[in-house]
Amino acid sequence: MLIGVGLGPGDPDLLTLKAVNALKDSDKVYVPGKMAEELVKPYTDSQILDFPMLRDYDVLNEIWKKNADIIANEARNGTVVFGLIGDPNFFSTFTHLKRVMNKYYPDVETATIPGISSITSFASRTDSEIDSSFEVSDGSDKKSKIVLKAKHTHDIIRNLTEEGYDNFIFAERLFLDRERIIKGKENIPGKGNYFSILYAEKGEK
Repeated sequence: MLIGVGLGPGDPDLLTLKAVNALKDSDKVYVPGKMAEELVKPYTDSQILDFPMLRDYDVLNEIWKKNADIIANEARNGTVVFGLIGDPNFFSTFTHLKRVMNKYYPDVETATIPGISSITSFASRTDSEIDSSFEVSDGSDKKSKIVLKAKHTHDIIRNLTEEGYDNFIFAERLFLDRERIIKGKENIPGKGNYFSILYAEKGEK
């Protein structure tokens, strides 16, 4: 198994307990750079894999494939952690690595452990109070949307479908008892509760 573990914004005190336990329990830990290496050092040894900041996707794909080749055999036979700054599912190196792993090594199971992201770190350090809808962008086209407190799901899905979204995931009570994760709009119930989230994504055209 390969687990992407979020290490938070860089403060050692902001690693989650779950992240620390995953680091301690893993058979092998990889990181993308020195900063991540320093964060995991109190708990385990790690190996740095090269993930350069390039825009040439042909070169990047070769590097991602090379790193996937290194990880694959160990992840088949044990638990491998890839620790990274921030959260593994938001603008993350692990997102690219996971896609390559799923393409070339679909037999390797992948999972993630969330970390404190740059978004929530920014709000904390700048004393910004965000209590209404907001947009996060890196300048690329918007392909997904997250709706919090998704109580009237069918109405939300209908409106988002008109905006061009066609892939939906409903989640409720994440990491709590009675957690529910439902994929496909035809399977999503008409009502959610306060702890409901609806994720919408535009498919490739």
